[in-house]
Amino acid sequence: MSRVGENIKQAREKSGLTVKALAKKLGVAEKYLSEVEMGRKVAPESLIDKAAKVLKADLNDISMVVTDEVLMEEKKNLKELPKRNTESSELWTDAFSSVLRSVPIYDYSLSSKKGTKEMPVHSNKIENYPQDKVFYLEIEDDEMTGFRMLKGDIAFAHSIKEVSNNGFFLIDYKGKRKIRQVKVLGNSKLLLVSNAGSLLTETMELKELDVIAKLERIEITL
Repeated sequence: MSRVGENIKQAREKSGLTVKALAKKLGVAEKYLSEVEMGRKVAPESLIDKAAKVLKADLNDISMVVTDEVLMEEKKNLKELPKRNTESSELWTDAFSSVLRSVPIYDYSLSSKKGTKEMPVHSNKIENYPQDKVFYLEIEDDEMTGFRMLKGDIAFAHSIKEVSNNGFFLIDYKGKRKIRQVKVLGNSKLLLVSNAGSLLTETMELKELDVIAKLERIEITL
């Protein structure tokens, strides 16, 4: 059993959850979670972070976190295994392609790709969002430092067309694309919040801006 699998299992049992119940909360298959706990499958950092939140446990131990580089190395090693026959090689390749997907990292224009990150796919979704709707945004300025978003960090996001209350969004307004916290005030009015050390607010009409994407989490650059 791997250390990360053992930690997840111990935290799950301490919380009184079954494998099936935790798998449902994490949006993964019960069999997949069982194999992670037994050390048969590699748990990506995104799954560890999500499990930590659900179980309210500190699972993010540096010695057990699996980075994208580790996942890529395993994928590379798998491809370098001696090929007994073409059929078995194709089966392994298909298995990996169904589990991992390269998620693009974009600038705010969504036209310039900065890189990619490997993320697990479950039921054609990545973290419960359609896999063709998810991407990362590279933070381009320090206008949201008060919300722990610094230039150079990346944020996991998904495409949307309508704003929901009290979230962080990539929006298009005043001829520019910006990340702002958005609060719905009612009567088709929105409050836009930025924080570059001091809180700034703007009241806008809903029709005055376009919503591009919603941010779900930030990944800091050390």
